[in-house]
This record gives sequence, C-alpha cells and structure tokens, in this order.
Amino acid sequence: MEVINTIGRRKTSVARIYMKPGNGEILVNKRALETYFPFDLHQIVVKQPLELVGQNGAYDIMINVDGGGIKGQAEAARMAIARALCEINEEHRSPLKKEGFLTRDPRMVERKKPGRRKARRKFQFSKR
Repeated sequence: MEVINTIGRRKTSVARIYMKPGNGEILVNKRALETYFPFDLHQIVVKQPLELVGQNGAYDIMINVDGGGIKGQAEAARMAIARALCEINEEHRSPLKKEGFLTRDPRMVERKKPGRRKARRKFQFSKR
C-alpha cells in the first residue's frame, strides 16, 4: 500500500496528513503527538477515528498543521485521518460519518463590520 495523502479543515486550521502502514507513530509538524499536543484531550481527539474503526497502532501518520488554535488543529487532524481511513477501506465510512468525523464544521469567526466595535458589538451610547 502506498502513502495516502488527505486534508482536513476546522475554523482557520488546515491539516495535511500522510498515512502509511506502520507501528502507530504519529508526528505533528515533525514532533511527537505528545509534545505538540501536551493536553490529553487533544491527543484523544486526534486518535478518535483510529480507535473507532479499531486501527489504532496500525498506521504511521505524519501531520502538517497550520493556522488557528490548538483545538482547531486537533479537530482538523481528526477529519483528515477519518478521510484517509475511508480511502483505505470504504467500510469505515458509515461509522465515521455517524460520529461526525467526516463533516466539515462550517463555523468561522464573523468579520468585524464598519461602524462597530466588533462583529456585532456597537459603540457605547452616550446620551449627553
């Protein structure tokens, strides 16, 4: 099997992954998963699709993430891994889709409007 390349997005984060058969090593921006995502919850989020289909430790994954915050990057990586698992085996698609790992979260930060302090916050009204 060759290397599988997929992309995942969340907010302004973009994750590109390269997945190949191996012993379960996950590198994020050329660092170990545990050093890039020191918080356990983010490590769990990245590994969720692998554990759901029972392929934890079966693939070596190299992830390049860019933009956004730490949570957005972890969820973008989760989406990319889920897409790669669907490319490997089409049977994985229904459980991954049921959990929502293949759905792009469309929520983005609303832009600031002219004449306002933030996107919706207006300037303070002064009567006098």
